Amino acid sequence: MFIKVFLLLLFFAVTVFVGLYFRKRASSVNDFVLGGRNVGPWLTAFAYGTSYFSAVIFVGYAGQFGWKYGTAAVWVGLGNAFLGCLLPWIVLGRRTRVMTHHLNSATMPEFFGKRFGSENLKIVASVIIFIFLIPYTASLYNGLSRLFSVAFDIDFIWCIIGMAVLTAIYVVAGGYFATAVNDLIQGIIMLVGMVAVIAVVLGNNGGFLSALTSLGNVAPDANMPVTAPGVFTSMFGPDPLNLLGVVLLTSLGTWGLPQMISKFYAIKSEKTINKGAIISTIFAVVIAGGSYFLGSFGRLYADSILYNPDTGAPLYDSIIPKIISGFPDILVGIVVLLVLSASISTLSSLVIASSSTLTLDFLKGHVFKKMDEKKQLIVIRALIIVFIAISVLIATIQYKGSVIFIAQLMGISWGALAGSFLAPFLYGLYWKRVNKIAVWCSFGFGSVFTLVHLILNVFFNDFFTANVPAVLQSPINAGAFCMLAGLIIVPVVSAVTKAPDKIAVEKCFSCYEKTVSVKVRDTLGDSE
Repeated sequence: MFIKVFLLLLFFAVTVFVGLYFRKRASSVNDFVLGGRNVGPWLTAFAYGTSYFSAVIFVGYAGQFGWKYGTAAVWVGLGNAFLGCLLPWIVLGRRTRVMTHHLNSATMPEFFGKRFGSENLKIVASVIIFIFLIPYTASLYNGLSRLFSVAFDIDFIWCIIGMAVLTAIYVVAGGYFATAVNDLIQGIIMLVGMVAVIAVVLGNNGGFLSALTSLGNVAPDANMPVTAPGVFTSMFGPDPLNLLGVVLLTSLGTWGLPQMISKFYAIKSEKTINKGAIISTIFAVVIAGGSYFLGSFGRLYADSILYNPDTGAPLYDSIIPKIISGFPDILVGIVVLLVLSASISTLSSLVIASSSTLTLDFLKGHVFKKMDEKKQLIVIRALIIVFIAISVLIATIQYKGSVIFIAQLMGISWGALAGSFLAPFLYGLYWKRVNKIAVWCSFGFGSVFTLVHLILNVFFNDFFTANVPAVLQSPINAGAFCMLAGLIIVPVVSAVTKAPDKIAVEKCFSCYEKTVSVKVRDTLGDSE
């Protein structure tokens, strides 16, 4: 216990120190929200990766999908690395950095407002973010509660309060740059912890080949379409279609999430993007690939995990904690720091995105007509505390009362946000023909579809199961469907409706067409 407490207190001390040390670099809105747009590739890459992967991935998703799909779940981690990390850096990174700087936009809603010439688009985008990011922050506490109960045997409430206070101190004090530096530190902890955990799990099961052989001998569940053993070590697992839905939701989602895209706003220069892409992808391969690889061996611990007494179904969130419960104390402490690092880094990214969006895109100029930079900073910092407090309240209510509505809302938040924003943001960076009508359609479809899906599933379940196609009944598949639908809706609507103002669009895209003059020492004319 001494070792675990010492590691935890050391982690807290370093995190707070970084926040206080960089408080002078958060003296303006631009500095606080974007780090002065002067953040290097290593900090940006780790900020992107640690914001991507939280306790939800390590404890919840890895445990659940490792159990369902076996080693095929590793495809989710590889999809996260290459489709969710590498491609966004290549496709979105440079253009996002250049155009947002050109338009002087600090948030995703502000980008929509200036790129498409609509103040209403900016306001609605900020409302969508507010609705779906706040409940998502509460989900970060679930994995921590499981691991803290294993490591320290303390009440869940104290876990989330400690995490909330720690996050509030360093984010409020140091802003984006302090968050990025802490993300680097926390990312290194995650890498060390992941490698150590996988090594111990494989060692406890006789090595890689022995563990794989044992998993291959596990018989499929009675409700699966396959009956022969070996399916949990096959290339695509027992349910390839639903596996594809998980890959798409968790990978494509990063293309439209404001807390992820904002990392490209802040990077120092275009030249550092390629380096950041490589670092971020390697980080994702280890963390995401390692998480799902670890979760794929969950069935080897079937005798010790928890099950629902009514249905007999496994409680997926208990799988990873049970796997590590027999580890040596120092390794349990490292795993707790791993998950704590993942959760705090994601939480800090979410609260900065939420507070800055609500302040700059909704309150400024609408609720408060005159709002100088000093007041904006005060409001952003105050809202960070408010958002963290709300997330603690939601998590506590869910824990004490098992509110299904909130849990499901958190599960579909990625689908709602990326379903609304992915397509118009992507096309808006590349295609001049995109108009505000298409953006409205994408916003409407993504947010309304997911809300209707949620309401029918929770309050009208009989109608839902009887009338909604089976493949779309999963919130994960529904979220992936929203993203793919947006990629069709935006170009089709843009093509059949009035083109945007040509002068305004050319002004936006002029940032990609700058002419550079160079000096030439000697020239030869054509006649010579």
